[in-house]
Amino acid sequence: MLFLTKNHIVDSFSMREAMDACKEALRLYSENKASVPLRTNIDVPKQEGQSLYMPAYVESDEDALGVKIVSVYPNNIKKDIPSVPATMITLDPETGMVDAILDGTYLTQLRTGAVQGAATELLARKDAKIGALIGTGGQAECQLWAMLTARELEEIRIFDIDFERATEFAKHMETVYNVKMIPCETAQKCVEGADVITSVTTSKQPTFSAEWVKEGAHINGVGAYTPEMCEIPKEIIKEAETVIFDTMDGVMQEAGDFIQPVESGYLTANHYRGELGQLVLGDIKGRASEEEITIFKTVGSAVLDVFVASQIVKKAKAKDLGQKI
Repeated sequence: MLFLTKNHIVDSFSMREAMDACKEALRLYSENKASVPLRTNIDVPKQEGQSLYMPAYVESDEDALGVKIVSVYPNNIKKDIPSVPATMITLDPETGMVDAILDGTYLTQLRTGAVQGAATELLARKDAKIGALIGTGGQAECQLWAMLTARELEEIRIFDIDFERATEFAKHMETVYNVKMIPCETAQKCVEGADVITSVTTSKQPTFSAEWVKEGAHINGVGAYTPEMCEIPKEIIKEAETVIFDTMDGVMQEAGDFIQPVESGYLTANHYRGELGQLVLGDIKGRASEEEITIFKTVGSAVLDVFVASQIVKKAKAKDLGQKI
């Protein structure tokens, strides 16, 4: 059995590879070649915590089988340990034996960034030069990495409710990527004129206004994952001609910014075009003009975790990386 830390994953798998793996995972999902049971949530009242189990099986030329275990223990902060620890377990599909354990926290960050990058690559204008990133939490670095992998952006504006944190993040990322990073004191300064807009927060209110979005922009909604959360303004969702999800079932069960407009009658579910896997397959169309606004929403799926993890394990084995147990 192989044990892979964050550093092992970084050394074995690039964002480019992760983006391609996400496209393939969602293609197989949309072809009904993946079994993704409902997530199992177990409450642990004594610790005010919760333990979540996300299994999946993907049937393809490269079968993938596994489960991601995520715990939500807010009180861990007092113990100076992660409040949302995660572990990924992959199994050999031929034998059912566990063959690897991976750092699930970094895997989640990588595949979440990668699926956004895949959507940006498929939907954003080819000449996109200015990016906007809203939110500088744990997901932000991989989101930025994916945006820069998908398009040759020359400038990234960064906004966070904590301007000092946005400034520190921008300064650090500029040294990493040698791309101009501009911390913004307001979301409006961040979004206006941007070609690619990525919001990755847990906000219950839209993080920007529709009137700030330029013609031809592409928008990624990454953070909202409950029916109460709402990052993307309903006005821009209605204006967008192309609205695509990672999984239709997942978004319509979990993402408030896309559930609420339908429940209130502001728009119908028919406004949502389909899944990214369907776009990869060519079953639905993406951007049709330079002027239209496109939107991608992801809430994540175990199919992404399991398939990306299986690809990482194969690469790590080929490079002789990781700790063998």
